[in-house]
Amino acid sequence: MLNISRYKIIAVGKVRRKWIQSGLEVYLNRLPGLKITEIKNSTKEKEALAIKQALKKNELLITLNETGKSFTSKEFASKLQESNNQLLTFAIGGASGLSPEINESASWQLSLSPLTFPHELARLLLVEQLYRAQTISQGGPYHRY
Repeated sequence: MLNISRYKIIAVGKVRRKWIQSGLEVYLNRLPGLKITEIKNSTKEKEALAIKQALKKNELLITLNETGKSFTSKEFASKLQESNNQLLTFAIGGASGLSPEINESASWQLSLSPLTFPHELARLLLVEQLYRAQTISQGGPYHRY
């Protein structure tokens, strides 16, 4: 079973679209313990520094970008379960993406899709997939196939 308190999201920028904020609230209510840290939109270098400062020493960094590994939802749930009890922090860049330095320092890189999404939508998709992974690992009815 997934322990959602082992996961954290560091996201560049604020969610400005109300419909995305509403969606995030739905999933965050279903995932108590999941923390999202927002960092200010700036240059890639300043964002990289803020991400490094937000990371704790015992956390593994996973970055979201289009060149990362794609998973099915079941594969993603398995990948999270394989991480044992490690603390995983997902980083989502702003409109310009993440710096190469941050991507290179990641334990692994995740692609939500070959398509590119606005950072706000990527955040909602990631939170939904974390919830889906939890229900898959618990055998719940949310993921139907």
